[in-house]
Amino acid sequence: MSGGDQEPGRYYVGVDVGTGSVRAALVDQRGVLLAFADQPINKWEPQFSHHEQSSEDIWAACCVVTKKVVQGIDVNQVRGLGFDATCSLVVLDKQFHPLPVNLEGDSRRNIIMWLDHRAVSQVHRINETQHSVLQYVGGVMSVEMQAPKLLWLKENLRETCWDKAGHFFDLPDFLSWKATGVTARSLCSLVCKWTYSAEKGWDDSFWKTIGLEDFVADNYSKIGNQVLPPGASLGNGLTPEAAKDLGLPAGVAVAASLIDAHAGGLGVIGADVRGHGLSCEGQPVTSRLAVICGTSSCHMGISRDPIFVPGVWGPYFSAMVPGFWLNEGGQSVTGKLIDHMVQGHAAFPELQAKAAARCQSVYAYLNSHLDLIKKAQPVGFLTVDLHVWPDFHGNRSPLADLTLKGMFGTRLIIEAMEAAGHSVSTLFLCGGLSKNPLFVQMHADITGMPVILSQEVESVLVGAAILGACASGDFASVQEAMAKMSKVGKVVFPRLEDKRYYDKKYKVFLKLVEHQKEYAAIMKGD
Repeated sequence: MSGGDQEPGRYYVGVDVGTGSVRAALVDQRGVLLAFADQPINKWEPQFSHHEQSSEDIWAACCVVTKKVVQGIDVNQVRGLGFDATCSLVVLDKQFHPLPVNLEGDSRRNIIMWLDHRAVSQVHRINETQHSVLQYVGGVMSVEMQAPKLLWLKENLRETCWDKAGHFFDLPDFLSWKATGVTARSLCSLVCKWTYSAEKGWDDSFWKTIGLEDFVADNYSKIGNQVLPPGASLGNGLTPEAAKDLGLPAGVAVAASLIDAHAGGLGVIGADVRGHGLSCEGQPVTSRLAVICGTSSCHMGISRDPIFVPGVWGPYFSAMVPGFWLNEGGQSVTGKLIDHMVQGHAAFPELQAKAAARCQSVYAYLNSHLDLIKKAQPVGFLTVDLHVWPDFHGNRSPLADLTLKGMFGTRLIIEAMEAAGHSVSTLFLCGGLSKNPLFVQMHADITGMPVILSQEVESVLVGAAILGACASGDFASVQEAMAKMSKVGKVVFPRLEDKRYYDKKYKVFLKLVEHQKEYAAIMKGD
């Protein structure tokens, strides 16, 4: 039925599996978040650059939070369920039991996390092939994608994992399988992280070239040979077993999933912007860039035709919004880097004590302290003589250089996308860092673009709920659900009086990357 004819009391549940916790929300057909719950999940780091999780632990957390958000309502009014998650790699045997992804043989730890960088050697070899599929990931594959991790497992855990494996899932697809018993994969996961083509399917020559011809031989049954667009309804909905685990009725519609950042993009990019004096009001949705700021930052731009941007992932067809091509820029572990810088400072214990005394988070306290300084001069001017290259964990976009370690990154990504053919006029921010007013204002000031914040802060969960709404059949399309369930909350305009200063800082920023490369060349020389 059409979204305009909806009856009251129709609910959707969105479940978001992040890096450190699982979160769920109960959302109505207007996109209003009615209930929220979160639950921490375990992480292991058995050695440097190895990051692991447990699929059983994550599913148990999904059940806890879902039961919490539907307390007090008639669960028969829940029409659909949508999952999003980090693009971590889940490994199960042929009977769907967990297999170890570690040298210790601990099968509980059966997930290689998205931020795991163990497969550096493997990704270098994959990139040296210069295979044609790499043009869809900006020309250079990231160590955070699945092919290098799969190759690492084959080369390092042949007997304990690889030979016994029956199923390799992206975490969002594992969740939808667990809920429905359907092994179909989401187009989002396979296109963005596994080299699948929405138009051509799997490329046999790629897997044979990199030494993973095993997948070709079994017709890709282990990594997915049935693929559905995000929001498509899976099987017969919730199985009786999953329904009992989640506290929902059997048969509730379950959607093909999204990667977490893409759910954030879905939750913000289609909002109705009328009445806010924004240039994008009279422009197509392709003029909008969604920036999802969590543990990492992801920059999502869409286009009607494929646009190849060097160092930026994509173009991926229908990976986020059906019918549109997606380009995805990013800055790896942005949020974690800010935590690292603050918590590693000698004054952090003093900061903690002062923030606690005011019943504030450390970031709220820091921002209030900066507000006092700001009366004398704009905050950005504090760094007039301090210039730092910010990529500590390698540069994801647009330089695609894992070896570069160091807010101007968003502007750099936008300029690369525009040089290739995108036309961006407005930023749509969501995620944890978007709750920080200083972070938001500086994005507006540095890019010179207005920043839109959603009415619902938890836009990723709204995006997941939009998937459930589509699977239920209550909306005719993903685009209709986006327009009805995404709302503008606040608009932050750039302070143009500071633009000349930030333009100069940006020139220094560009020099810094040139210098990084020069230093590396010197050290590699004879």
